[in-house]
Amino acid sequence: MSLLVVGLSHRSAPVSVLERAALSTDAQAKLLQDTLAAEPAVEASVLSTCNRIELYADVDKFHAGVAELSTLLAQHSGVGLEELTPYLYVHYEDRAVHHLFSVACGLDSMVVGEGQILGQIKDGLARSQELHTAGRLLNDLFQQALRVGKRAHSETGIDRAGQSLVTFGLEQLAAGRPVDVWAKDKRALVIGAGSMSSLAAATLARAGVAEVVVANRTLERAERLAHLLAEQHGHSLGEPGGTGVAARAVPMDAVGAELTRADVVVSCTGATGLVLTEAQILRATQGRTGGLSLLDLAMPRDIDGAAHRIDGVRFVDIESLAEASADAPMATDVDQVRGIVSDEVAAFGAAQRAATITPTVVALRTMAADVVTGEIARLDGRLPELDEKQRAEITQTVRRVVDKLLHAPTVRVKQLAAEPGGAGYADALRTLFDLDPEAVAAVSRADLNELNEPVAKNRGRAS
Repeated sequence: MSLLVVGLSHRSAPVSVLERAALSTDAQAKLLQDTLAAEPAVEASVLSTCNRIELYADVDKFHAGVAELSTLLAQHSGVGLEELTPYLYVHYEDRAVHHLFSVACGLDSMVVGEGQILGQIKDGLARSQELHTAGRLLNDLFQQALRVGKRAHSETGIDRAGQSLVTFGLEQLAAGRPVDVWAKDKRALVIGAGSMSSLAAATLARAGVAEVVVANRTLERAERLAHLLAEQHGHSLGEPGGTGVAARAVPMDAVGAELTRADVVVSCTGATGLVLTEAQILRATQGRTGGLSLLDLAMPRDIDGAAHRIDGVRFVDIESLAEASADAPMATDVDQVRGIVSDEVAAFGAAQRAATITPTVVALRTMAADVVTGEIARLDGRLPELDEKQRAEITQTVRRVVDKLLHAPTVRVKQLAAEPGGAGYADALRTLFDLDPEAVAAVSRADLNELNEPVAKNRGRAS
């Protein structure tokens, strides 16, 4: 089996196509299930962010895999295959590993070096674990990608090469002014309570806004975020003598009214339709003495693109962020991160190749242990006068002989299997020792069963 990724991102497709191809949480789950139901994939994971949709799979045929994954992406995104195909990219085997590791390090992000992608990779892994669509390969791949991303951020200054999408967006709204000066004492409305919206709310609170209002379809989630903001950065509205930011939660049907009071709005929801229409924005600007700043981080968009044309409104969305980031300077640390990625790709490939030999080695040692057990039983029949001490000594001696005979070949075959082109050593070992293929398969199934532990335990490991 071989690793294949088919996807599209801000690097390959215009925002208008990405927006239409965006997948809801339910659509991602259905895509994963349908991918496994269709040949030739046996594992599948989806990485979906505001500027990329990628389908990872373990496939047995390259061309059939590309065709099937492309078709499934088109079906579930709602963008026709003929229209979608020119924007799709394909990575296979080591190139697919290199791509995901680069993504995890922020090298492929709209804002180079941003760290939000790590949380999104973690979410993708957790989703495929919950649906049992990730097996040994994709579990290893995504967990290693998380480790590589964390290594890049801890060992280099890649963070200096760029900021999170939230920070970059707010800097664009500030139009060259320091964000903490521009945001000082403003009233902010944050629509959504997910990870990106939470980051936006916290960033605005640290920047010195006077008030953050959180709106969400599930009011309880908005209240949790407002409470957290009050604990960490200020106080809840109504508290006497409070300092710092005032935080409160409102239901989504209050967004229109809150918009008239807000100075800055950040929206990032999973809605399929517009959250803020042109008419709502126009009403909110009537009679206003100050301007209105809007930041749309959602895909598909939350805020009507017509906001660009409204007087007194400064509007930044994913498309304008993509244009602005194209001119962002690259830090020297990027080269160092690229070196880390290359080293980690080589190590991952060697580990995966070595792992392919493990079931065969385990089956060989199991067969040897069974032979020893059978021969000791025959010895008992021929020499019944042996006492327990003698029998134990003979058994231990025979086992030591077998272990020593197998040690060097099994260690060496693992080393050889880790090298490029080493996949054939497992076949050679099975042939030389006449191993039962079902015995080898049983070891592999046992390994996969370990992966299908309770989801809570899996989520704990995906860090």
